[in-house]
Amino acid sequence: MARRVITKRLGEVLLERALINQQELDKALAHQQAQGGLMGQILIALGFVTEEEVALALTAQYGFPYLPLDNYEIDAGLTTLIPEVIARKYYLIAIDRIGNALTLAMADPSNVQAIEEVELLTKCVVQTFVSTPSDIGKALDKYYQHGGA
Repeated sequence: MARRVITKRLGEVLLERALINQQELDKALAHQQAQGGLMGQILIALGFVTEEEVALALTAQYGFPYLPLDNYEIDAGLTTLIPEVIARKYYLIAIDRIGNALTLAMADPSNVQAIEEVELLTKCVVQTFVSTPSDIGKALDKYYQHGGA
């Protein structure tokens, strides 16, 4: 299966869009080097960008569509496809399934490992949308009911 080729990092996209400056990116990179984590999450935590700005930059970076989950109704039966521990680990949730095509909303659609793990678990071909971590977190809380897996 073909994967999209990533030519620019998120920090570069946010710089180009003038959402952050070089000093902010350098500070975030130093934080990431020291403590790990996702660049988008670090920039949000440092107060340099909003979740939505990161989500929209990810859509520009990868060409994945942005899907706010606030008013999106998800078939609760889809939660049986992906164990809660996996959904929370990768900040993703299944939002639709047609045949063996499974659509996910993800905070980080560039996470090939997450996509491959879901494909192995579900035996489906995954398509992705970008959503904010807080939207996905709220959806996980709503649809998984903390049942664990």
